[in-house]
Amino acid sequence: MNGSRTDRTQTSIGVGILAIGVAMAAGASVMPSEAGYAGVGPNFLPWLVSLVLVLCGALVAWEARTGGFRDLEEPSGSARGYWPGFAWMSAALLVNAALITTLGFILSCALCFVLAVRGLRNAESPGGAASGFSASQLVRDALLGAAIAAPVYWMFTKLLAINLPGISSSGWI
Repeated sequence: MNGSRTDRTQTSIGVGILAIGVAMAAGASVMPSEAGYAGVGPNFLPWLVSLVLVLCGALVAWEARTGGFRDLEEPSGSARGYWPGFAWMSAALLVNAALITTLGFILSCALCFVLAVRGLRNAESPGGAASGFSASQLVRDALLGAAIAAPVYWMFTKLLAINLPGISSSGWI
């Protein structure tokens, strides 16, 4: 790949990051700023993230325009993306979004974990032994997903008093 095309590609990445930061800042500007819990308003984190994105985007674009990213190693991995793995990961996020109010946070996140892990395993060895389906592996992944999601759910609902969808009225699952 010639240097000019590489520099344009790298510059466009920096400009893209910068544009995302500006778009987030525009969104943060219409959010209410009244101080809430701990003295910060709901727009604090979006402003912080947009500021960091604008700074990073400007630095990436500047670096690209002053000679590009120097001393880059050749990327590892496949020359092309593994689309079936991407499809599994996308399905995981979409299913989680669709079912979170029906199944509750813990179960929908556990299902999301199962689907995402399936995609990652398939991408690790396409067509190999890791991509095969195993009932014990499915159960293990579901239990691990629930073990990760449950403490997150409890921390948000019990400690931070933020409502997340549950499947019982007790607030514990």
